[in-house]
Amino acid sequence: MSRAALLVLADGRFPAGGHAHSGGAEPAVKAGRIKDAETLEKFCRGRLHTSGLTSASLAAAAAAGCDPLALDEAADARTPVPALRLTARRLGRQMMRAARATWPSAELDELAAARPRGAHQPIVLGLAARSAGLTALDAAYAVAYENVGGPATAAVRLLSLDPFDATAVLARLAADLDHVAARAAEAAERVPLEGTDALPAASAPLLDITAQQHATWPVRLFAS
Repeated sequence: MSRAALLVLADGRFPAGGHAHSGGAEPAVKAGRIKDAETLEKFCRGRLHTSGLTSASLAAAAAAGCDPLALDEAADARTPVPALRLTARRLGRQMMRAARATWPSAELDELAAARPRGAHQPIVLGLAARSAGLTALDAAYAVAYENVGGPATAAVRLLSLDPFDATAVLARLAADLDHVAARAAEAAERVPLEGTDALPAASAPLLDITAQQHATWPVRLFAS
């Protein structure tokens, strides 16, 4: 196993489509909930411990070898808003293209055939991590970081926030990232005995509401 693969997977330049999405930051900026580095940190911390934890656990379970189709159904159940389900599957399709080109595997091919319109992105990422020889914890870290890195990058564009301040926010979230990744990996270990109910279903209702509203905006900088 080469941990260098984790650097590739988590790199913002990996062509998985995430750069076009704000992770809820765009509507939060418009509503005034994100206006500076302090409020960005609060937003990212809340997102990390709710939807971030849920996504990280799904990715960890996929990387651990759990049934990806069952995980995809579990992801649907944990994503009540149509706009977010559509986004997750669109990102999943893009992630699948990048993953199959980078770390080809029969498991990725099988999931692509079973879900031609796209599986949820965390599950595809988890399978990509597995194909790259990474662990469930590695996959959890990649998704957890993505859940805060996306909004932080978006805030730089939306607010003209100093990139140094945005990066400092991510650095201050390091302990939270460790905690969430560990919880996600531990939950994934229980899936073979307990089923997908072992995975967290932490939710962020305000993110759900604003995501659905954002999808109706006639003009927006980010896709979600």
